[in-house]
Amino acid sequence: MNPHAKLTFIMSLLLGTTITISSNHWMMAWTGLEINTLSIIPLIAKSHHPRAIEATIKYFLVQAAASTLVLFSSMTNAWATGQWDITQMTNQTSCLLLTTAIAMKLGLVPFHFWFPEVLQGSSMTTALLLSTIMKLPPITILFLVSHSVNPTLLTTMAITSAALGGWMGLNQTQTRKILAFSSISHLGWMAIIIIYNPNLTMLNFYIYSIMTATVFLTLNTTKTLKLSTMMTSWTKTPMLNTTLMLTLLSLAGLPPLTGFTPKWLIIYDLTKQEMTTTATLIAMLSLLGLFFYLRLAYHSTITLPPNSTNHMKQWHINKTPNISIAILTSLSVMLLPITPMIITSI
Repeated sequence: MNPHAKLTFIMSLLLGTTITISSNHWMMAWTGLEINTLSIIPLIAKSHHPRAIEATIKYFLVQAAASTLVLFSSMTNAWATGQWDITQMTNQTSCLLLTTAIAMKLGLVPFHFWFPEVLQGSSMTTALLLSTIMKLPPITILFLVSHSVNPTLLTTMAITSAALGGWMGLNQTQTRKILAFSSISHLGWMAIIIIYNPNLTMLNFYIYSIMTATVFLTLNTTKTLKLSTMMTSWTKTPMLNTTLMLTLLSLAGLPPLTGFTPKWLIIYDLTKQEMTTTATLIAMLSLLGLFFYLRLAYHSTITLPPNSTNHMKQWHINKTPNISIAILTSLSVMLLPITPMIITSI
């Protein structure tokens, strides 16, 4: 891709995200979402592979439908109340439509089918953008209307997302699909607490973004697209694979790593809301995700292939590891001790 075109698309992506997260009017928020969608589409399709074109079309159709629902729900609310303010979503029908639209944009169950396919058809860096920065505008809108959404609907979608994200990730061999189902599972954790403590949802999203960025950048450096090639990547970068194992365990939410912080705080907050059964259920469902994270960690570090593979081993990598991977890995692994400070700030 032409560097100038790539810069234009990246700047448009940042512009669309900024417009949406800083707007107070529904039309401006919708405009930012549309700019976001139009700027990411060329980045998904840039490889000109049939799989990438298929992913682009799927992404465009789903996002166009979700944006239409956002516009329709905001217009219905404005018709009923005379308000275009995002925080003044009081019409019941509009709230249900908006929750559906945001679930489609995020990839919450049952609107999750597009997300693993789109990630599988994209490059590693584009998949990273789709998993992190593209989810910030919908999460922000959900944050602003969290006092208006239907608790039963959102809790149901959150629990099914945590269950299906862990269950569907069990039999995957492609790393991008595993990370897609990991994202769906984490979105379940974010959605379940947003009604009761929206700040905790944003904290969960930030920590998830740091850990996912670390995993994607590491896999991009070692050129690992599936589990069979992950088994041979130990010989290329031993230290990078060791830090990848720690990041994967942090993504699974194991103490004393950073990923344990949001899960600990969410379960604590749900218990305070007298939702002990819900907290127990979602904690048990996270064990499904723990299984495939452990399998990824096992393949990346502990295991060496017992037989000769069909391709030659690469004893060194062509890329020099980025310094940002070291910074992101440190944040992904060592932030648990500052949890008391986080509790006081939220």
